[in-house]
Amino acid sequence: MRLSGKVAIVSGAGAGIGRATAERFSEEGARVVVADVDEAAGRGTADAIVRAGREAMFVKTDVSVERDARELVERCLAVHRRLDVLVNNAAAFVLEGLDATAADWQRSLGTNVVGTAMVSRYAAAAMKDGGGGAIVNLGSISAFVAQPAFVTYSVTKAAIVQMTRNMALDLAPANIRVNCVCPGTILTRASRDHMERTGTTLDEFIAEEGPKHLLGRVGTPREVANAILFLASDEASFITGAHLMVDGGYTAR
Repeated sequence: MRLSGKVAIVSGAGAGIGRATAERFSEEGARVVVADVDEAAGRGTADAIVRAGREAMFVKTDVSVERDARELVERCLAVHRRLDVLVNNAAAFVLEGLDATAADWQRSLGTNVVGTAMVSRYAAAAMKDGGGGAIVNLGSISAFVAQPAFVTYSVTKAAIVQMTRNMALDLAPANIRVNCVCPGTILTRASRDHMERTGTTLDEFIAEEGPKHLLGRVGTPREVANAILFLASDEASFITGAHLMVDGGYTAR
């Protein structure tokens, strides 16, 4: 198993890509710390992993709050005495154009950029004490292409791609690899919430989004989780500072 004996934190693991990643990691032998601001969703993920006979614990976490970021890592260390992998998946899907308010910007930047930085700060310190580790950040195709009324989201994902490079440079001497996965359109709870806000049916959503990808369809959370698993594992031991497009060819046009 690719993560046997390792301890991993996955933020935003209550649903979607985060939940799929937590489940894939546990299937590959990791002890998983499930972090989410939504207690019911986060506990649901952890409980499902435990029911499957694997090991997981839940820590309620708002990554935009530094105290929560620090306590997340402290709880992990208190139980497991180590931290090997961090997946920064938690995100605020604030989809607004230039009419976004200051509050919109603060929510988007606070969770997506500052939250990623704060959890990474404390996780990296723990990994240094343990001799190294791997961090996988969640970017997006939105970091590379312009999309209507997406500026509050796209800017944060572009920042995460650059943050990944800088973190990889700074943490390489400590044997900590940092990479980024950039998904295309993935059918998640967030995309379903977007459909509800825009009055779009599932069939309409798939018909509109699928053809934008060379493969002619939208992706699944597990497909993204498989890419995250690869970058978190020793199979990617000579990869750092990279962004991996998991976008069905969306950005290849």
